[in-house]
Amino acid sequence: MILKRLLLPLLALSVCSQSAQAVDVVLSGGVALKSWEKLRGPVAHDNWWANFIRAATVHIDLTRSKRPDAKITWIVYRPAYITRGKEEDKDYVSMIKEQAEKRKVKLVFVDTAAQTYAAINNAPRGGEKITSFYYFGHSNAHAFMLDYSNTIIGSSKHWIHEKDLEAKLKVSSFAPDADCHSYGCYTGLSMSQKWQKALGFPLWGNTESTRYQPVGYGCMPMGNGRWVK
Repeated sequence: MILKRLLLPLLALSVCSQSAQAVDVVLSGGVALKSWEKLRGPVAHDNWWANFIRAATVHIDLTRSKRPDAKITWIVYRPAYITRGKEEDKDYVSMIKEQAEKRKVKLVFVDTAAQTYAAINNAPRGGEKITSFYYFGHSNAHAFMLDYSNTIIGSSKHWIHEKDLEAKLKVSSFAPDADCHSYGCYTGLSMSQKWQKALGFPLWGNTESTRYQPVGYGCMPMGNGRWVK
C-alpha cells in the first residue's frame, strides 16, 4: 500500500509529461494570384483566397474538440497572402493573425522554403515531439509547393521537395509514430513513399487532385483518388 502511494504521484507526473511533449504542426501553403488564375480557364485554382487557411482552421478546431489543451504550431507561407491581399485590397495577413489568436495557437509566418524547414524542425522544444503534421496547399507528386502561380504564373519558386526531406527535416523533431497527412494534390503518387523512407513513418496523401470546396462548409478537403501512405 505504501509503495502504491509513492508510485501514484510519479505515474501522474509521467502522464502529464507525455501530454506536454505533444506538438501538432499545421502548414498552410500560399494562394495563387486570382488575376493569373483567371487566364488558365477551367484548370484555374484558388477562386477563394482562404482555401488553405480555412482548411487549417477546420483541422485545428477538430483537434481542439478532441484535445482542448493541444499545443499547436501553425506555419503559414506569408508572401502569397501579402500579394493576393494587395490584389484584392485586403489585409489577409492580419486576418490570419486574428484566426490564430482566436484559436490560441502559435502562428509562425515563413517567407522561404528554408524558413519553413526551420519552423518545422524548431516547433518542438526541450523534450517535446511533433505528434501530428498536416499540410494544406498546392502540391504535385514530388513536392509541397509553398508558392504557386503567385510569383510566376503556373510555377513555383519555394517548395518542400521529396529529395530534400532526409537532409532538411530532423527526424528527432518527430515522434516515431507521428500522424502525418498531406492535403495537396497527387502527394500519394510519390512523396508519401519518399517521406516514409526519409523519416521512418508514413505521410498520407491522395493519388489524385484535392478538392477544397468542403472547407467552406466547415469540412475537411476531399481527395478525388485514393488515400495512400
